[in-house]
Amino acid sequence: MRICIPVNEDQGLQSEVCAHFGSAPAFLIVDTDSGDCRAIVNRNQHHSHGMCTPLASLQGEILDGIVVGGIGMGALNKLMAAGISVFRAAHPTVMATIESFKAGTLAPMQPGMACGGHRHGHV
Repeated sequence: MRICIPVNEDQGLQSEVCAHFGSAPAFLIVDTDSGDCRAIVNRNQHHSHGMCTPLASLQGEILDGIVVGGIGMGALNKLMAAGISVFRAAHPTVMATIESFKAGTLAPMQPGMACGGHRHGHV
């Protein structure tokens, strides 16, 4: 499976998971079967609240899921409408997140879990 995880800095599987999807400096695309990963710069990192375009930086990517520490309702709705599963990050690193994903222990992100603004304390 191919999943996307927002990161603070590209350090491969040792990358720290970014607390908020839309404000992440980069997204790490990870193949959970092979462990291969590559980073994509988030060109929409600086945006007004509610103006996040989550699929713009990920356009053309085939993803089975996205794992986030926090995400706004608009971005969550856009991802869900695109048929992308969104999971709640519960670990500080990509490696630990991938292990949890493979074990099936990441909870699906529900609308009630969405952020109300850019002041949050996730992951």
